[in-house]
Amino acid sequence: QVQLVESGGGLVQPGGSLRLSCAASGSILSINTMGWYRQAPGNERELVAIIMSGGNTISADSVKGRFTISRDNAKNTVYLQMNRLKPEDTALYYCNANLRTTWGPSTMDYWGKGTLVTVSS
Repeated sequence: QVQLVESGGGLVQPGGSLRLSCAASGSILSINTMGWYRQAPGNERELVAIIMSGGNTISADSVKGRFTISRDNAKNTVYLQMNRLKPEDTALYYCNANLRTTWGPSTMDYWGKGTLVTVSS
């Protein structure tokens, strides 16, 4: 069993900051990429940012310069520091990890249940 648990969402005013965390636990052998996706009401789920095991990152154009993704490999945890938040950042944010378990033959994608970020005055 593998679990991804997100935390850190909430209500923030435009221009404010939030830091999301996601910890992976369970029968994990290794983790390749970890990342964040988001889904706003009426929209499809979209990539926010991902980080490779070596530290390389990919971010959506809409968050570049405002959001920073990082990870602590020793803790199997990924973070998303969100600054200068805008109302259009309002969404349910999901954590994703592409990982290999101790029992599985290949890597698989796992998802958290999501944490809600609301940007409003």
